[in-house]
Amino acid sequence: MLLTPFEWMIARRYMLPGKAERFIALVAGISLAAVMLGVAALVIVMSVMNGFRAELIDKIVGLNGHAVIQAYGGRLEGWQEVLARARATPGVTHASPLIEQPLLASFDGRVQAIVVRGNTAEDIGAVAPHVLSGNIADVKANAGTVAIGARLAENLGVRVGDDITIINPSGRATPFGTSVRQISYHIGAIFEIGVYDYDNSFVIMPIPDAQTLLLTGDSIGMIEVRTRDADTAAETLAPLARQLGGRAIVTDWKTMNASLFQALAVERVAMFTVLSIIVLVAVFNILSSLIMLVRAKTRDIAILRTMGASRQSVLKIFITIGSVIGAAGTLAGLGLGFLFLAFRQNVVNAIEALTGQNLWDPKIRFLTHLPARADPVEIFAIAGMALVLSFLATLYPARRAASTDPVQVLRYE
Repeated sequence: MLLTPFEWMIARRYMLPGKAERFIALVAGISLAAVMLGVAALVIVMSVMNGFRAELIDKIVGLNGHAVIQAYGGRLEGWQEVLARARATPGVTHASPLIEQPLLASFDGRVQAIVVRGNTAEDIGAVAPHVLSGNIADVKANAGTVAIGARLAENLGVRVGDDITIINPSGRATPFGTSVRQISYHIGAIFEIGVYDYDNSFVIMPIPDAQTLLLTGDSIGMIEVRTRDADTAAETLAPLARQLGGRAIVTDWKTMNASLFQALAVERVAMFTVLSIIVLVAVFNILSSLIMLVRAKTRDIAILRTMGASRQSVLKIFITIGSVIGAAGTLAGLGLGFLFLAFRQNVVNAIEALTGQNLWDPKIRFLTHLPARADPVEIFAIAGMALVLSFLATLYPARRAASTDPVQVLRYE
């Protein structure tokens, strides 16, 4: 819809009304600000939720792989054959044995629930980028040396170089009953994955040490598998699952964390719907400001009509006014949203300092910082929704203006 220079001149004058019409300008400014805030809120919330989901997936998948193969009963015998089958499956990029068992750890009278994780040397080396202190190479090279999570280290009060005692209640059977198994391990490294549950409980050690601690012999607990595409892990491993039927079960990361990600998906839809109402309210402000403008400019419209302006020209003038307000508010909202996302952690820290409240408790949020990831498709959808709603809001007042009868208006002039 192209405007002639005459139509654009009239639209521009109506968008910048004179002193006698400052109230109309105020309402239009409020409409623009409302659109801006609505768009910014949608951009910020959706980007944060996308970032939270993506960060959570990266952390979980980065430590647990895309799927695991678990034996019925918890011990996978003859795992070398299963490992070979997994590695030979098309689409599988990595497969490695894994032991994972909840136990207890103690240090200087403090006791903490932990998860012992037995990994291969290659998988232990993958933790290196997350090491805060110590050397992960010591864990790979020296028997009896472990790496522990940063939160766990804080709770136990340990540092690199200290020795912790890991307690296995299922020890060896004796004539007097089952003896509790306690083994001391040297702390070679402290890591921070960024997922609170992992940093608060994980103790990583080589598989032989885990087998000795748990008295499992040569068996392992599971096999960790990675595929080319995490989203299609279940389809990629379906043939392997059929081969291992009755012996082991293959569980992908979506199934293992189904309740968490379903809750995130529902919350994402709910937040988008609720925040879209803000944009809708802003659009009603545009509608009301245009209705007020049409009522204030009824005489001017009648004069324009008598001077030869067509109904279509009047229609385009008022559609342009409302659309420009909506477009300006949308662009300002996108800018405000991206500015907030760029300094989001600083904003969180400032609010925490002012209120004294912990807004991002990792015990609840799983992650240690506020993530964000803008999805271009969603950004375009938000901007498109705001522009379309703004355009629709202009139709009624624009049609009312175009239907003005100059004879009726100017009869008594």
